[in-house]
Amino acid sequence: MAELVTQDTIDVCVDFYGFALQDEDDLAVPVPFPEERNMEDEAPLLTVFERRLDFGSAGHTHTAVLVWQVWTGEPPADDSEPWEARDEAEVYASTGVLSVEAAVGDARLDLGVADRLWKVRVSCAGRAEVARRAPVEVPEGVERYLAQFWPAAA
Repeated sequence: MAELVTQDTIDVCVDFYGFALQDEDDLAVPVPFPEERNMEDEAPLLTVFERRLDFGSAGHTHTAVLVWQVWTGEPPADDSEPWEARDEAEVYASTGVLSVEAAVGDARLDLGVADRLWKVRVSCAGRAEVARRAPVEVPEGVERYLAQFWPAAA
């Protein structure tokens, strides 16, 4: 049974319908954020680049909430929210730390182990509401993400 190792919550400044997580060693990221990102309102929930994950949002400009977790193995499905979108991907983190591109302040996700390929399951709620509100205001905390990381099989 997988065990939760760490969990944290951060605010993310969504701009042009997205934000990203990428290896903290940005010189090792072949296509660093925001290069080649999809800035459309129909961007997929996750777009994978080498050592980088782009998150597609339903709102142009707003502050979202990102809860991130590190698990020892594949975590159970989360049903704490009425999730509107889900996706899974893999990301390699040479440093063991992912920087949050577009975060409020200097946000980092310390995965705890360097030089590892990680699986991640991302769930998102509040998409319909932020799409409705973002054209007329700058919502805060309406769109919520859960990113669950665990080591990819060796």
